[in-house]
Amino acid sequence: MTKIELTVDGAAVSDDVEPRMLLVQYLREKLGKTGTVIGCDTSNCGACTVHLDGTSVKSCNVLAVQAAGRTVTTIEGLAGTAEGDLHPVQAAFRECHGLQCGFCTPGMIMQAVDLLAENPDPTEEEVRLGMEGNLCRCTGYHNIVRSVLHAADGAKA
Repeated sequence: MTKIELTVDGAAVSDDVEPRMLLVQYLREKLGKTGTVIGCDTSNCGACTVHLDGTSVKSCNVLAVQAAGRTVTTIEGLAGTAEGDLHPVQAAFRECHGLQCGFCTPGMIMQAVDLLAENPDPTEEEVRLGMEGNLCRCTGYHNIVRSVLHAADGAKA
């Protein structure tokens, strides 16, 4: 076992973990952060995307021990603390119907937040390129792209 200390969604945590435990497993199984979805376990789908020190990563591709001393933000930590608060990207996904079954949505939102942090005024093509590591098997991406562009427009207002 290896002792790790990190910050998850603003809270300091300390745990003993198996050195081979994936970050996605740690978040879900040890911390109950089930919004971080296990999709493919091969880093192909992006459903498990979280922010590690503010940058999106596929948490099935990161060991929990690699997150030691760092800050992790999950979909649960993205919104405000008041009941019903949503991050602007979450609100845009709701408003523009950027989800269908919802399985990929947490990863899509986390990737979109990172994309907009790097490029607050993307074109449609830039959104499509920036989101290409996240797969959706339902929507055909039209409403996902619309949601990201809507969130960018809202940030300009």
